Amino acid sequence: MDYTRFEKARIIGARALQLAYGAPPLMEVPEGVSDPLKLAELEFNKGIIPIVVIKEKE
Repeated sequence: MDYTRFEKARIIGARALQLAYGAPPLMEVPEGVSDPLKLAELEFNKGIIPIVVIKEKE
């Protein structure tokens, strides 16, 4: 699914917040990655973040 830049930012931001508050990562954390935002971006790029965007019909 294609997301707008705003949807992408919201999804990554929400997931980074979850990780910062102690949520377990959904993937093996690469060595040297400790920033929740970077980890959330990696999860987003792999397509494994369980957040869904529901778009209204125009």
